[in-house]
Amino acid sequence: MRPISCLIAFAVLLPVVAQAEPEKAPARYLTTTVFGTDACPAPKGDEIIVCARLPESERYRIPPNLRKKPRKDSGAGASWASRARGLDDAQRFTRPGSCTAIGAGGQSGCTDAMIRQWNAERRDPRLKGE
Repeated sequence: MRPISCLIAFAVLLPVVAQAEPEKAPARYLTTTVFGTDACPAPKGDEIIVCARLPESERYRIPPNLRKKPRKDSGAGASWASRARGLDDAQRFTRPGSCTAIGAGGQSGCTDAMIRQWNAERRDPRLKGE
């Protein structure tokens, strides 16, 4: 009997729910940031204003997403010489003096490769592999 009574109640309330007019959405939404004790701007007409409050010390600061320093090894933060060295290392195997069988004169660079490795090991002892 219980499911039938729920069905009857639903059938009685359905026309009431169907006649309720949905609320009209506001014409405009505005999001702003206020600092310290500044007042949030008053809405004009049919609009909604959402205010984010930050401390007064943040008023004239650079936004947080622009404060980060770029990484040294990234292309944007690296010096021109560092980026050129990286590109040179990436294409070294295709050039003469590369110590590979690829390209003309590839076999002549084995001594140069050993000297570059030796210099890198002198600069950073972690590369020795011991």
